[in-house]
Amino acid sequence: MSMWWSLHLRREAASVPLARRFLLGTMETAGVDPDISYDLSVALSEACANAVEHGGDQGEPGTDLVPAGGRKSGKPCGQYRVTAYLDGEKCRIEVADSGPGFPSRRALRTAAQSSAGCPSDQQPSASHPTGEPARTRTATRPPDTAESGRGLCLIEELADHVHFGNRPGRGAVVSFDKVLKWREGALLMVS
Repeated sequence: MSMWWSLHLRREAASVPLARRFLLGTMETAGVDPDISYDLSVALSEACANAVEHGGDQGEPGTDLVPAGGRKSGKPCGQYRVTAYLDGEKCRIEVADSGPGFPSRRALRTAAQSSAGCPSDQQPSASHPTGEPARTRTATRPPDTAESGRGLCLIEELADHVHFGNRPGRGAVVSFDKVLKWREGALLMVS
């Protein structure tokens, strides 16, 4: 058996723990190992926080890309989408917003090469549901003194495969998956 769900959430801080609790409840009910559930819930929280902070229309207060160590003020509005797929082997989570998207691949690669940040040993996959070719990117690590900016690196550490991309048109998509471990007698493993 497999299942999926999708949430359309307002870009408000309160939506982050809501999405996290929804995922944890789903995984608990399905019988996923608690350590795997925790890793995925933290990664989801980081992706949602990024969508809340940066995922709106350009020119909307609080939605400009924030430089490392910087912080914009303003009240975010709009929506973002969280979709989770669970099957017998893995969980895939996707968070999509309507913001300015991620910088170009070239800018990300250049920054990643000059940074001692996140690991870059992940292999690109052949295709991705957003319609663009899937290429794994490495998030750049912010300076140690930065107050924010570590979320994408944390997602890369907690998930097995990660993709940072831009939707056709506009908006960022963060998708990640992790191989699942199950508790004995788990509901999804019964089928």
